[in-house]
Amino acid sequence: MQNERKLILYIAMSLDGYIATSDDGLDFLSIVEEKDQDYGYNSFIENIDTVILGRKTYDKVLSMGYDFPHADKDAFIITRTARPPIGLVKFYTGNLKELVAGLRNKPGKNIFVDGGAEIANELLKDNLIDEFYISIIPVLLDEGISLFKNGRPETKLKLVSSKSFPKGLVQMHYARY
Repeated sequence: MQNERKLILYIAMSLDGYIATSDDGLDFLSIVEEKDQDYGYNSFIENIDTVILGRKTYDKVLSMGYDFPHADKDAFIITRTARPPIGLVKFYTGNLKELVAGLRNKPGKNIFVDGGAEIANELLKDNLIDEFYISIIPVLLDEGISLFKNGRPETKLKLVSSKSFPKGLVQMHYARY
């Protein structure tokens, strides 16, 4: 019997829990940038063939002048507005829980939840996220877009690993019990 695909949130946040500033700014992430340091991202992404992210996160990446980094994977952009697919990128307007159930039933690698907070919290409400890689950036932002919102069930986690890096980033890997 094949192993079920895991749904994994891999994300960075400030020490006080924000994934972006109030104006969607991500400049605070640059304080941990280091030449030739990817904080384990390339190893992580090797075990991923499907990505789920919100439309706001998708738009933010494109607005920064980057090509969509997951164009080589099955990508599902969660949106309320139907749009035609762009290559492997699909704009999904259906039920998120049904999407995850369908993806888990197909053979493949793990599924990456790439943000944002709205999508992560919708998945948490239904207890769908299996693992969390959370990189803590050593800054207190005071306000912004909080990763975790109220209204989700209590979720017990076990620490799989933690690692600190010279620039002050601490990465924690948790799995659901």
